[in-house]
Amino acid sequence: MSRVSRPDIFYIHLLRAVAATAVIAIHVLGPYRFMYQQIPFDAWYSATAINSLSRWAVPIFMMITGALLIRPDQQLDLPLFFRKRLLKVLVPFLAWSLIYVGITGLQDGSAAARTALLHSPSEPVWYHLWFFYDFIPLYLVVLLLSPLIAKMNEQQLLILIAAWLTLTLAHLLKIPTPLRQSTILYSGYLVLGWYLFYYPSRKQLKVWVALGIAAMAVNLVGSWLAAEAKGKYSSMFMGYKTLNTAVIAAMLFVLAQQYGGKIHGRLHKLIVSVSTYSLGIYLVHPIFLIPVRTRIETSPLSFGHPALAIPALTLVTLLLAWGTTALLARVPVVRKLVP
Repeated sequence: MSRVSRPDIFYIHLLRAVAATAVIAIHVLGPYRFMYQQIPFDAWYSATAINSLSRWAVPIFMMITGALLIRPDQQLDLPLFFRKRLLKVLVPFLAWSLIYVGITGLQDGSAAARTALLHSPSEPVWYHLWFFYDFIPLYLVVLLLSPLIAKMNEQQLLILIAAWLTLTLAHLLKIPTPLRQSTILYSGYLVLGWYLFYYPSRKQLKVWVALGIAAMAVNLVGSWLAAEAKGKYSSMFMGYKTLNTAVIAAMLFVLAQQYGGKIHGRLHKLIVSVSTYSLGIYLVHPIFLIPVRTRIETSPLSFGHPALAIPALTLVTLLLAWGTTALLARVPVVRKLVP
């Protein structure tokens, strides 16, 4: 496999767009997960199946970060890195944490808002903001990985990725080891994303597709069997830091890499637009899901069968969040909150 300097990155836009959509689907279906034996099995399993096939979304974002930010061929400009990269994520995170504190106050009263604010240094104010607590430290990891990867050849990179995948298996099986730390496990996605970005190969495609399809089958069957065994929903196959999720994310990365270039015209422009606003979409969309999730919790099938309701609600929420983000991005000061 030959290393390339900078492949066409439309497929990066494609990955961002589908990952943003998958995240919304995960948040739409959230309440259904815990309704095992409370709603008909086919309704519960439809939501669980979509959930088990969507967990790659967060890892894809991390792989993209590794692919684009790890630059062993360039001298690092620390002030520029922190100003253009870190602050671009940190400022919206802090601002939207305060916004969601306000929403908490409107929903649950001032005492709940104060509690959320006091706990915010260690606990997310809203469920989707957990991502930033794990994602922001990865910017510091990028600074460490760049000079390290500069000294590694392809074989050494593959050994490192194989070691990390072994660790993700240990995490899936809950094998005790001090290395099962979030920053270490998520850092592997940075390396994997960088490697796949700079060493594209059709030979890899076949391997990752085979592994990815197998992992998807394991997720579908395993989620059902785990719930049967526990008598309730099990998150065993839903982790972001486990082997099954890692190989599915890698499969989708190489598929987008190989076939993304076949997308043209209006669809191409639409995907680029969703990708451009993906961070804003991520930050904004839970606001539109407040009445949706409340309705599902009180009347689970009021939107219809989850197999149809989840995709429909995901699409509507995506459009609302996308439109809102695009409008906010036009306001001079506010645009910094939806970069």
